[in-house]
Amino acid sequence: MLWSKLFIPTLRENPAEAEVPSHQLLLRAGYIRQLAAGIYSYLLLAQRSLLKIQQIVRSEMDAIGAQEFLLPALNPAELWQESGRWDIMGDNMFRLKDRFGRDLCLGMTHEEVMTATARGELRSYKQLPQIWYQIQTKFRDEPRPKSGLLRVRQFIMKDSYSFDMDAEGLDISYKKHYDAYRRIFARCGLEVIPVEAHSGAMGGSQSMEFMVASDAGEDLVVNCPNCLYAANLEKAVSNPTPPPIDDPDTEAAPEEFHTPGRKTIVEVADFTHLPQTSQMKSLVMVADGKPVLALLRGDHQLSETKFATAAGAVLGVAVTEVRPAVPGEINDWFGADPGSLGPVGITNMPVMTDIALQSRRNMIAGANKNDYHLRNVTPGRDFEVRYFDIRQANAGDACIACGGPLLLHKTIEIGHIFKLGYKYSDTMGLRVLAANGAEVTPIMGSYGIGIERILSSSVEQNHDEAGMFLPAPIAPFAVIVTPVNNADASLRDAARKIYDDCITAGIDALYDDRDERPGVKFKDADLIGVPYRVTIGKKLAQGAVELTTRKSRTSRDVPVADVVGELRKAVGDEFTAAVWSGK
Repeated sequence: MLWSKLFIPTLRENPAEAEVPSHQLLLRAGYIRQLAAGIYSYLLLAQRSLLKIQQIVRSEMDAIGAQEFLLPALNPAELWQESGRWDIMGDNMFRLKDRFGRDLCLGMTHEEVMTATARGELRSYKQLPQIWYQIQTKFRDEPRPKSGLLRVRQFIMKDSYSFDMDAEGLDISYKKHYDAYRRIFARCGLEVIPVEAHSGAMGGSQSMEFMVASDAGEDLVVNCPNCLYAANLEKAVSNPTPPPIDDPDTEAAPEEFHTPGRKTIVEVADFTHLPQTSQMKSLVMVADGKPVLALLRGDHQLSETKFATAAGAVLGVAVTEVRPAVPGEINDWFGADPGSLGPVGITNMPVMTDIALQSRRNMIAGANKNDYHLRNVTPGRDFEVRYFDIRQANAGDACIACGGPLLLHKTIEIGHIFKLGYKYSDTMGLRVLAANGAEVTPIMGSYGIGIERILSSSVEQNHDEAGMFLPAPIAPFAVIVTPVNNADASLRDAARKIYDDCITAGIDALYDDRDERPGVKFKDADLIGVPYRVTIGKKLAQGAVELTTRKSRTSRDVPVADVVGELRKAVGDEFTAAVWSGK
């Protein structure tokens, strides 16, 4: 393609509304333009990259035997009501009515539609297993769209769904997707961290997220560099760092003492001259309308995800909603305000104690009396305990697998795989006949990849002050051919021949035929993410051109006769290197 004929509206300055690098550079390089909050138009360069990403995804999904569908984005409410998610999705779902007043929505994901399709067509075990997928536009009414393509209201997703006869079959489908995802992200040139994750509104027994480390991310991931343990912060487990001082060695009973105006853990620690690790943090939570007291070490934070799971075990039901209690509720239940609460004497609600408090003695807790605390509080002696892991892991905690120190990263989620189990097939009445003639419910999996998030994550991982350098497999062009003076016929003719030879050799090339100064061309080439540049200049008289690798910002002279072969090798090496080995 000829640059002079293309629409590539580059910008010299970062737009004021763009904060993260990928948003800034995709706007500056002319990939995208914003239409409304969280809604973007994809221009030529973005569309070329996104189509390449989709083709990589499609080829790997086809390789595991998945079959491509295309389902409606407009869904009837009845399907979502069958699964129970019509209400669960809340304001995140775009809802509308047709001219007859019937409720519809724009699909956020397609478990319901895929299950309805299977329900109408699958009859026998002989038809299973099945893996169906699509690459399709999804809609989500994000309350705070931000960070360019990372949090939007309309986006492209590859979503696939597996149907198997039993859990062993689901294990196979899940592993197929795990391996396919690793290959997809490797081919896209991304360094990913697979992590254990929480299934959320999707439901199911197991899920895994594929994360890219980036300061632009909103998710936090804990990982161990020694043994490769990794988990989303919602699910991560660890051995906490030990307290800096030992507990007092005394059998004294709890003793009330005055703490005027001291409400927070930090204030009480300063007042008592004891570290936060010597305090008990008392948090009053409401799980499906029922109060629960959660106890943590003073320097730890509650994981609401872990708490919800543990509260379900205590209450005997699956907890669907968790929130902090409001001050009025707390005063009614404790007779005291937040900041003076503790577990001693509490009988009107379950008390859940984090395992980091196990074996601790003579700690400080609220006295359930405003401006008073208790010293010498020991779990199990002064109040009844049930221990649970309900805290967030911290950087520096010890890995539960190898004991090494854990790291904490901000990350971008680019893929998520779920073992759904029977959540949808059971509630929506999907049944098939087994070999013995009995009617059984197939077990399901669900698997998603954010197409735009791959592009944004690649920019986050591959940029510098001059622009971006995308991997060749997903760059809009693999090479840009640039004569320094388009008015010079010898340079122009040589550039055109190199460009034509690249196209003949199957190298995706862009010819910068604009009548611009060399500096302008070089800056634009550095900005838009093309990984290789061939510059035809004064060295042509000696039979050489300059080959620049954008990522390293290095250049070398190459004979004209060899340049296409060198490009074929460089681009080919990128494609070869970007294949996950399965290890």
